[in-house]
Formats: sequence, C-alpha cells, structure tokens
Amino acid sequence: MHGNAVPDSYVYVTEEGVTRHYSDGSVEALAWEDVVEVRVGGQAPADGAGDVLIVLLDRDGEGCVVPRSATDASFLARLRYLPDFDLDRLSTAVESARDGFVVVWRSPDPPTPLPDLEYD
Repeated sequence: MHGNAVPDSYVYVTEEGVTRHYSDGSVEALAWEDVVEVRVGGQAPADGAGDVLIVLLDRDGEGCVVPRSATDASFLARLRYLPDFDLDRLSTAVESARDGFVVVWRSPDPPTPLPDLEYD
C-alpha cells in the first residue's frame, strides 16, 4: 500500500496556546499566558537532517517543544505578543543552533528561576 508516512507529531497554535500531539498519543500543551521562557536548540547537522527545537516553558519548567519544521506564520506572530520578544534574536538562534539550548526570551518578571533542563 502506498501513502505518506505518518508524522512524528502535530503542532497546533491558537490564541490560547500551543499544543503538540505525538504519534504515541502523548500531548504537550502550554497556554501563552503561562510562557515565561523560550529556548532554541537541538542539533542542526550540515546535511540538514536534524531539526531545531523551540521550547516554550512555564514557571515549573514544564512546556511544549515545537520543531522548527512545525512553525508557521501564526506561531511566529503569536510569539511577538510576548513582552519585548525579539524575532531577530529567535531567527539568529535558529540559524546557529548547535547541541544544547540557548535562552532567546525570558519573562521580565518570572516568579521563580527555571531549572536548567537537558534534552535528548
């Protein structure tokens, strides 16, 4: 049987937040009002096979991981509503992504420091 491969995940962006549904049935979701930090990282191999990840985190370090390949104009437009969010800084971080993550935005007044998180 022929057909397209099933994607690893789907990302939905709404005015309320971001949700990522994985093929195994798990879900990550975060309301925009709860976002206190945005990180960019991942591995971007020279052959272009990897994907850069944009990680949205809440006060507890929980969040939603959005692959760059799943971003669209609505996602980028919504990020601009975060106070003093700099799309140029995001773009630079995405283009120069390497192993590890870099913070591209942090809420001006997060209630508690976020832990350093490690991603596979």
